[in-house]
Parts: sequence; structure tokens; C-alpha cells
Amino acid sequence: MTDIVKRIADELGIKIQQAKSAVELVDAGNTIPFISRYRKEATGGLSDDVLRELEKRLISLRKLEERKTEVKRLIEEAGSLTQEIEKSIQSAASLTEVDDIYRPFRPKRRTRASAALEKGLGPLADMIVEQTMSDAEVLRRAEEFVDAEKGVGSAEEAVDGAGDIAAEVFSDNAELRGQLRRWVMQNGEIVSKALTDKSTVYDTYYDFSVLVRNIKPHQTMALRRGEKEKMLSVKVDADEQNAMKIFLRTVSKTRQPGALFTQAALDSYKRLVFPAIEREIRNAIAEAADEQAINLFAENLKNLLLQPPLKGKSVLALDPGFRTGNKAAVVDPTGKVLDTGVVYMTLKNHDMEKANAQLSALIEKHSVDIIAIGNGTAGRETELAVSALIKKLGRSISYVIVNEAGASVYSASKLGSDEFPDFDVALRSAVSIARRLQDPLAELVKIEPNAIGVGQYQHDVNQKQLSASLDGVVEYCVNEVGVDLNTASAPLLKQVSGISGAVAENIVKYREQSGRFTGRKGLLKVPKLGGKAFEQCAGFLRILDGENILDNTAIHPESYQAVNKLLKLSGYKKADKESIAKLRSRLDAVDTAKTAADIGVGEMTLKDIIAELKKPGRDPRESLDGPELRVDVLSMEDLKEGMVLTGTVRNVIDFGAFVDIGVHQDGLVHISQLSNSYVKHPMDVVSVGDIVKVKVLSVDLEKKRISLSMKDTD
Repeated sequence: MTDIVKRIADELGIKIQQAKSAVELVDAGNTIPFISRYRKEATGGLSDDVLRELEKRLISLRKLEERKTEVKRLIEEAGSLTQEIEKSIQSAASLTEVDDIYRPFRPKRRTRASAALEKGLGPLADMIVEQTMSDAEVLRRAEEFVDAEKGVGSAEEAVDGAGDIAAEVFSDNAELRGQLRRWVMQNGEIVSKALTDKSTVYDTYYDFSVLVRNIKPHQTMALRRGEKEKMLSVKVDADEQNAMKIFLRTVSKTRQPGALFTQAALDSYKRLVFPAIEREIRNAIAEAADEQAINLFAENLKNLLLQPPLKGKSVLALDPGFRTGNKAAVVDPTGKVLDTGVVYMTLKNHDMEKANAQLSALIEKHSVDIIAIGNGTAGRETELAVSALIKKLGRSISYVIVNEAGASVYSASKLGSDEFPDFDVALRSAVSIARRLQDPLAELVKIEPNAIGVGQYQHDVNQKQLSASLDGVVEYCVNEVGVDLNTASAPLLKQVSGISGAVAENIVKYREQSGRFTGRKGLLKVPKLGGKAFEQCAGFLRILDGENILDNTAIHPESYQAVNKLLKLSGYKKADKESIAKLRSRLDAVDTAKTAADIGVGEMTLKDIIAELKKPGRDPRESLDGPELRVDVLSMEDLKEGMVLTGTVRNVIDFGAFVDIGVHQDGLVHISQLSNSYVKHPMDVVSVGDIVKVKVLSVDLEKKRISLSMKDTD
């Protein structure tokens, strides 16, 4: 345990005591959001990101220790464990190293070497490997192993079989594999060739090579997909001559090994060692690419989920369609559905006067503030029609293009069916589009994260790892923002720290049967929500206009007593709106170190308490830029080179960012066009949801490609 804690501390660049405390808290069943927010003194203020990486490494390193124990046991049972082997196992830093050590002792399937051993050629192989006699002497001694009954018909056959055994002995050498693996990682190349004469999206990789150490994650992803689709052949290439120098230098006991030894070594390299190393390297770069893609997806998802809500607005949402028309749904500022309908407005034969009359009636009847238009099929035509209508209306209203990715997944799900049993699928989508504009987080948690579409190659990566990472992002976002206990849906509640799906359902049922919660303590009456779950979730659940004003803050109930002490030190009797309002003006002058000691909490906890008392019920998303509201529309044909426009970042990938500039076709800002300065990764400059200025570089109407730049846009 001590070694694991030290290694985690070294890898993450944190103190050993921080790592030790965090591991103990995780082992005690505490969630990452709870530890990050309410156990800062114990961990020294480790962030959510660091704690999640710590948890991931803890699981990985414990698996490594389990494998070491298993390998040690297996070798010991075989009667082959020595102090040297045991020491090597203990010092191994990865599963690959452990498997290299275990390889000579692992039960083998039938191989050329095992067949040769069955023929009694082991001693002859030892002569080759040990290099104690000349090749001529080995060849002479080979005559002794000729045995027709065993299937050895000649001295040459005996030497060949002995060479097979020697090749396998060499391939089992852990030091050799380690040295060659490191050398190929540094000096080998990834090479791809075309398997077709046709032009495809893989044209760039038809005759491509790059050093293994320099390959970029998105290149690995493209090569892997092209290979899977049988458009490309991909391999690892390494200079055989230099590789063999390393091979012979590692396994040979003499500077000039004989021909038989060299021949067995070359066979071992070509047939056994290099193919295995190639697989390992391909797997390693694939894992690295997966990790990068997953991290990118996770960051994009976080920025999307934390988009600011559009509070206090009535929304008319349109889920565009051609033949089936636009499904319309009006929701009030709380997300309650007020009206629905179908409007036909996207085809030439549609009655536009009737469509305008329908939309105008909905807008007037429900005092609609904003129209939300899904960006899917027929979205462009819908946008044109809405823009024309807005110009005719005698009131102030704007529209927003909403990314509808995943809306159809929700509308066809059991959750969508349960929520709106009387609506058809398209109407549910319209409601989802409206609500995700009003509160992106509350609505998007109803959709599987990998269906939201803000990454690259998300269907090619390890799906289990992707789901785990994205689930962690959703959990972080929900707990960072906090949840209204009296309005939250079960899908939103189950993302709260310490609340399972079953408990979330129980909270909703309890709320429906017993009425709204008036205090956090009421949670303890919910079936299956015990003391531990209450500890983990209470601080993240909010109660507006409850019995205790602190229940509408991120202050944990365990700190209420400390708040009361703080109030008493300032001359106030209890925590109510009036006293906290008066206290607010004095909080900047608080000596946090002294006051924390006086009221019995850590200084970091006190600083969090003060921040919450200054702005009770604050939403951290409100400080971010809201969605871009529009009243007019552009088309690709309207774009001219040099135009400067305002757009919204829809997706960030390894080689740039896609920006929505209002023409229903996102433009690409290549990484080289993101800034006048060097950009290591697009994430360093832009995030999903950012409002940015871009300049049009080029427009390809045929391929529907728009090239943009963020340079010199003033």
C-alpha cells in the first residue's frame, strides 16, 4: 500500500500525505465530488480532476500488484522462483514487464520449439545458446540426435529443431524484449499504404510514414479506422540491421557469435520477438490515442453541460422536418409543456401563410421569448422561414440554433416514453430541444453521453473507458452546479454524489406523495437513503425558500454549526436572510486563519463557507457567455473571403475547432489558424460553447466546407 501511495504521489506531483488521505477516503466509500468539495483539509485541496486520476491510477496499480502476486505464486509452484526473479517481479513497473518475466515459465501451446523438445533436441539447442563450442563441433554432435523413431531424419533436421528451441529461448528473454521494445518505440516508424485506387477520406494516409514516438492521436485513430474498413494496410517498420545488433549484444556471450547462433537469433527476431513487439506498440499507441480522444470528449462534454441556462424565458422549439413537418412544442420558464403542434413550412408546396399564422398564434398565446430550432434535417429551411417571420412580427423575439444531437435517442428511450407517454417521438424531441436551451445540464443528463456527439472517433475508442470517463464528467458537472431537490428529475438526481438510481426514484416518489421538501433533513425519510448517502449528497442538493437559508447553498449540513458560530462572533443570533445579508458586507474583512480556529473548521472550508454566504444559491454557470441569439440568417452563398463573423464553438478536436457561424454548416478553424501564437492543442485556446470572432478564409460550396481563421479578426 505504501509503495502504491508513493508512486501515485510521484506521478501526480502531489505530497505523499495528500495521496494517502485521498486513498483512505476513496477506500472508505466517499465519492470524488464529496472528497473534492468537503474534505479539502484532508487532501490539501486536491481538485476533482486530480482525484479522478488518482482513483484511476489506484485501481490500475492495485491490478498490477495483484498480477505480481499471481505470477510470483505460479512461478513458485513450478519450483522456479529465485530471489533474483522475485526482485525483478517486485520492481516491474507495468503489466508488460511482469508478463515478460513470466513468459519463460508460462505454459505454452504447442510450438515448433516444443515439438523439437519432444524429439530430444534440448541438449543440442543448449550447445547453440551457450556458445561453448564451434559451429563445426555442433554440427558434428548433431549426428548423435538423428533418430527416425523420434522424427529426426538427419543432422540438418536436428540442427533446425535445435535452432527453433534456441529462438524461443531468446524470445523469452525479458531484458531483450524490454530493450528492443524501447528501441523500436524511439526509432521505429508507423507505415501505411493504400489498399484501393479510389479517392477516399484516407487519401492522406495512402503513402504515409511517421516515427512511432511522433505519431499524433488523431493519426492513430484515422489509420485504425482505415485499416478496419480495409482501405489501408498499417504496420510498424524498424531497421532490422540495427535491431539485430541490439539483439545479439543482449543475448550473445561473445562479440562474434557463430552462424548457428546468429541464424537462430534472426529467426527469433523475425518470427517471434518483432511481431509481438509490433502488436504491443500498436496497442500502446492505440491506448494513448484512446485516452486522448476520451479526454477530449470529456472536456468538450463538460463545457457543453456547463453552458449557462436561459432562465425565465418561454421557449417555442421546432424539431425540423420536410415531409412530416416541424414538430413544435412550447414550454414555460420552468420547462412545463404548454402547447404542441405540427407546422409545415419547409417545402415549396407548404402553405407558408398558414404556417406563419400557426407560429404567430403560439408566440402570442404563450408570450414566447425565444424560438429554438434543431440543427438536423430541414433545419436550414426552418431557419429561413423563422427569420422571415420574425421580421413580420411586431414584437421583440429572437431564435437560437440548438444542437439536437441525442434528442432522438432520448425521445425513443423508455425515459422519454415514461415522461411523455401521449407524445409521439418527434414531439418529445421538440420538448427536449426547448429544455436543453433553458437548462442544458438538466436535459442532457437524460441522454447517454456518447450520443451527444462532441468528440472525435468516439465510436472507435474503448467504450467501457469512454463511458466511465463521461459518467465522471456528468457527475462532476451536476455536483458542481447543484440540484434543486424539489424539481429535479430522477435522471438528474441519480448523478448527485451518493445517490443511486433506485434512491433517485424513491426521492421523486416521496416528493410526489409527501409534497415538497422544506429542509435537507427530510431526505432521511426517503426509503433506502441512509446516513452515509445523506452525508455524500446533502451539500449538493438545494432547497429554494426552505426553512433554513443554508439549505440553498453548497454549505454542507455538517458545517451549519460553524456558520452559526461565525454569525455569533459577528453579533448575530441565527442564520436567517436578514442576519446573513448584514454579515455579507463584513465577510471580506474576516481573518480566515484565526476565525477558522475559533469556530472549529479548516481554513479552506471556511473560505468555501464565506463564498457561499456572499452569494447564496449562486449558479457557477451564470458567469459564462450565453447562447448566441439571432434575428437574421446567412447562407453559404452569402459568405465571402475576408468576412468577419461571430460564431459558437460546437466541437473541439485535435487538429482544430468547428464553429457555427449561422449558415447551417459548421466551419473549421484549423489549429494553425486559432492564434497568432503557437498552439499546442486547440483546447488551450477554445472550448465548446465559446462565442468567438472568425474570418472566412475559403468556401467550397460543392464539398460544403468552410475554412475559418481566428487570426486578425479585429
